Amino acid sequence: MNLFEKKLIVLVGPTAVGKTAAAISVAEKLNTEIISADSRQIFRELTVGTAKPSPEELKKIVHHFIGTKSIHENYDAGEYGRDAINLIHKLFEKYNYLVLTGGSGLYLKAVLEGFDEMPEIPDGLREKLTEDYRTKGLEWLQEEVQQADPLYFSTVDQKNPQRLLRALELLRSSGKSLSALRIKKKIEHPFEILKIGLNLPREVLYQRIDSRMDKMIEAGLFDEAKPFYPVKDLNALQTVGYREIFDFFDGLYSYGEAVRLLKRNSRRYAKRQLTWFLRDKAIQWFESEEELLKWLEKKIADR
Repeated sequence: MNLFEKKLIVLVGPTAVGKTAAAISVAEKLNTEIISADSRQIFRELTVGTAKPSPEELKKIVHHFIGTKSIHENYDAGEYGRDAINLIHKLFEKYNYLVLTGGSGLYLKAVLEGFDEMPEIPDGLREKLTEDYRTKGLEWLQEEVQQADPLYFSTVDQKNPQRLLRALELLRSSGKSLSALRIKKKIEHPFEILKIGLNLPREVLYQRIDSRMDKMIEAGLFDEAKPFYPVKDLNALQTVGYREIFDFFDGLYSYGEAVRLLKRNSRRYAKRQLTWFLRDKAIQWFESEEELLKWLEKKIADR
C-alpha cells in the first residue's frame, strides 16, 4: 500500500450549513466512508440536540465516531485524534479516498496537526480553581482566561466553565497559554490532504440555524434533555443546545426565553466555528454542495 497515493478529503463548516449531506454526496462519488469529527455526535445518548445523521443517512454511507462514546466517559480531542489517525491508516488499506468531516475545530486539529503532550496538573490545583469559580462566578473565570490567553478565548465557548477551567489549570501549571502548548511541529502525514469548506451568507446561515432549532424542539429536544438534568454538570453536556434547557429547568428564565437563547447561542457558536476555520488559508470555500462537488471532481481528475 502506497499511502502517498491516498487522499483525505476534509470537509468543514459551521453548524447547519449542510456538511452531513455534502459529505455523503462526496463519499458516494468516491465510493468510500466518512469519519466524523464532531465532539457531540460521538455521544450515543445525545441525538436530537446534536443533529446526528438520520438512520437513512447512516444507511447510505458508513460513518465512524457517531454514537461510539457515552456522556459518562472522559474522552478528549487528543484521544480522538489518536483513534482517528489509527482508523484512517486502517481504512486506507481498502480505500484510495476518505472523508473527514465535522465542525469541531479541536477534533480536526488533533487529526491533521496533532497535539502536544499536556503538562501534569499539580495536586489540588483543579479543586482550588473550581472553588474559585464557584465563589467568584463565570465572569471572573472568563476574565482570567481572556487576559492570559486571548487567542484561545476568542474561539472557545465562553459560557462553558469546564473548557475555561481546563485552560486556566494548564496556564497555572505550565506558565504557558493553551495556544502556546498547542504549537508544535505538525504531524507529517504520508497521504494527501484536501481541505474544502461550506459556508453561506450570514443571514442565510442564521435563518437555517433558527429553522433547524425549531425542528429540533418539535422533535423533542426538551424531552431528550430532561433525563440528563441530574447529571447536567457532565462535561459532555456543557454545550449549546442542552445548557440553555437546563437553565430553564432551574427556573432561570421562561420557555420562550430558553428558545430565544438556544437560537442566539447556536448562531454565536457558528460564528466561533468560522473564526477558527477562516484562519486556515488552505481551505477552499464553497456556498453550495453542487459547486463543491464540481471543484472536487476536477481537482481529483487533474492529479
